[in-house]
Amino acid sequence: MSIRKGDLVQVVSGDNSGPAARRVIKVLAGGRKLLVEGVNRVFKHVRRGHPKSPQGGRLQLEMPIDSSNVMLYCDACSRGVRTGFRYTNDGAKERWCKSCGRSLGVVSPSKARYART
Repeated sequence: MSIRKGDLVQVVSGDNSGPAARRVIKVLAGGRKLLVEGVNRVFKHVRRGHPKSPQGGRLQLEMPIDSSNVMLYCDACSRGVRTGFRYTNDGAKERWCKSCGRSLGVVSPSKARYART
């Protein structure tokens, strides 16, 4: 999966869709579900004495959304974009924006068998 914890994404479908970039908190279920900051917030009602809220009340939590509802955010394009993978000259694997061609970060360290000489 091309989306990792800490990435900026744009929600493209659902109630919280819009141009704002949001941070991924956690990747679940092998990359199929994501916890995104401020998206799909719900209230959980807890009793008194609960470890997270000793006084009880309502906890506000983010619930997972499907990874097909988000796109990786490119700072150069200022929007969610399609991405691809490619190898750099030293053999490191990186993500890149298919709109502007800019690198979106290295995914794996360099490997000699993929290095171009």
